[in-house]
Amino acid sequence: MHKTAVRSTIAVGMVFAAGIALSGCASASPSSSTAPTAAAGAVNLSGVCPATVTIQTDWNPEADHGHLYELLGPNPVINADKKSVSGDLYSGGKSTGVKVEIRSGGPAIGFSTVSSELYKDKDITLGYVSTDEAVQLSASLPTTAVFAENDISPQMIMWDPATYPKVKTIKDLASALKTSGGVVRYFQGAAYMGYLQGSGILPAAQTDGAYDGSPAKFVTAKGKDGQQGFATAEPYIYENEVSAWGKPLSFQLIHDTGYPIYPEAVSVRSADLTKLSPCLTKLVPVLQQADVDYISKPAMTNKLVADLVTAFNNGWVYSEKVADFGVSQMKKLKIASNGSNAYVGDFDEARVQKVIDIDTPLFTATGSAPKAGLKATDLFTNEFLSKTIGF
Repeated sequence: MHKTAVRSTIAVGMVFAAGIALSGCASASPSSSTAPTAAAGAVNLSGVCPATVTIQTDWNPEADHGHLYELLGPNPVINADKKSVSGDLYSGGKSTGVKVEIRSGGPAIGFSTVSSELYKDKDITLGYVSTDEAVQLSASLPTTAVFAENDISPQMIMWDPATYPKVKTIKDLASALKTSGGVVRYFQGAAYMGYLQGSGILPAAQTDGAYDGSPAKFVTAKGKDGQQGFATAEPYIYENEVSAWGKPLSFQLIHDTGYPIYPEAVSVRSADLTKLSPCLTKLVPVLQQADVDYISKPAMTNKLVADLVTAFNNGWVYSEKVADFGVSQMKKLKIASNGSNAYVGDFDEARVQKVIDIDTPLFTATGSAPKAGLKATDLFTNEFLSKTIGF
């Protein structure tokens, strides 16, 4: 997966697994081949969508992906070996006449990009592709986003407010670190860091690209250093589940520094857009409604997310409490929102173009130049969205 989205809390889970209680999980069993039937009055996806709509995510199950797990009907089937879950695809409590399979990313796909998985396995219908990944791979693995599951990215830089009480922004933090000798740790190769460094917000001298996902160095630094993270996870985990830290964190979203990617945008292979259009016309509003339903009442889905994490058993630890916190942050920080209009899931052309303008020279310099003449409308379409479905 793209380094901008690597979840640092995998290492937190490995280190502190013994201290975190998770709920039980359903046992894995073979997937049923029986085709579901659309319920009376329900959205009917049969005949226009694949019999199984397969969706590839970019990480392990978590609240950030809750809208997808909201799609699953009763008695979903967990495949612990493949790190996937499947079942009848539901909308508004009714079967749509097709099945859905949700595949985990990250370690489950060898940390490959979702774009490469889309092209490696043509059975995958949709995949999570953040805007910067779409820009970077636009020449070799072109994708078109059809639904923005979150309006802004939860990616952040965090610091200790007790050590740096006057710091309010990442730029403030950079000045403070220059004086203290501290650094911000991040995963090497992250596109957003190239932006922060190149714009002078966070000079390279105040950064360390050797972050390995473990909380150990942050804890050992006793507040001197900053670190990358996700606003939907680390603030809760470090305060409540990392016993060696156990206190609040401050942070600023990367989005608020002027790097406005759409995270984990639901995307298709660009060449398949026309073929999938009849399906997407009906399916995308279902995705919109699932997003609204999940954020409104997340409890049952958050339990499923925690159960899946337990069943997959790959070192990632993620409790219902973290999932609940994730939803509260998505609301509070407007990560999940309608954006500038009254409906959920659309893309703003100017925002996408800004990411292209920022990232093109960065990716070109590292040998992965985007498609020549790339423009924002090459990367997304709002044509399938319902303007009546929003928060």
